[in-house]
Amino acid sequence: MRMKLAAIFDNIIRYLYVLAGILAVCVMFTVCTDVVMRYFLHRPLEWSVRFTEISLLYVTFLGTAWVLKKDGHVRVDAVLTQLSPRAQTLLNLVTSIIGAVICLLITWYGAKVTVDHFLRGSFFVGIPEWPSAPVIAIVPIGSFLLFIQFLRRSAGFMASWKQMKPEN
Repeated sequence: MRMKLAAIFDNIIRYLYVLAGILAVCVMFTVCTDVVMRYFLHRPLEWSVRFTEISLLYVTFLGTAWVLKKDGHVRVDAVLTQLSPRAQTLLNLVTSIIGAVICLLITWYGAKVTVDHFLRGSFFVGIPEWPSAPVIAIVPIGSFLLFIQFLRRSAGFMASWKQMKPEN
């Protein structure tokens, strides 16, 4: 059962990662089109800046859990490489737990803010006006997925750490 849930979760974050990539390509085409329209035809796309802002937020939160699964986040390993393998695993475990806690906090407060914006019917002012709740909803959703991935990562480091022999 746990393996099936893990496979389902992996598929979800993989599909969201692909969606983030498609969205990034759409942003690229939108920006390029806007530049051509603005400077050569003097007819800018009024919605392109807002679309780009929102899309970049979505790209970030749609892809981050998959990137963590692939261990693709930037990290400073100058200190890490000086440690023993067991100490490296323990440090990775601790940082993964801290990451999970932070993501859970962002999920909680992001959900509260999203619900508040939805209940108040808030809009982002500009051209065009966009309802704010669907835009910021990606923050708690993406943070929750990242929270789950940090928990999975923590469990993996915990299992590895327990299997290693203590240093003398």
